[in-house]
Amino acid sequence: MAAPVAAILGMNRNFVPDLPRLYPHVDARGWYGDNQKLIEESAFRNSSLQAGYLLIAARMLGLDSNPMSGFDAEKLDADFFAGTSVSVNFITTLGHGDRSTAYPRGPRLSFEEACRLA
Repeated sequence: MAAPVAAILGMNRNFVPDLPRLYPHVDARGWYGDNQKLIEESAFRNSSLQAGYLLIAARMLGLDSNPMSGFDAEKLDADFFAGTSVSVNFITTLGHGDRSTAYPRGPRLSFEEACRLA
């Protein structure tokens, strides 16, 4: 609650009409048609990637982040994105953490446990 910034990372579920402007080298609208499942998956995946870039940039600037899920997405969407095609992907706080209360980095799987080369 003491973080100076809380960011809501959203995804536009109606991005297909914007593709000619955002992806001008080919008309990608036909890739999606009316396939709502593909549109939802793409909105989620691409917004997650873009949000990841934000977190990397924040950390490069010396900021700490605390990405979170487990919130009431419907309530958040109603409060911040009502009347739009945007919905929340996840939220994060940004600021300078208190090193005396921060947990150490958690354990990670080894490369061999997490990856398979084919």
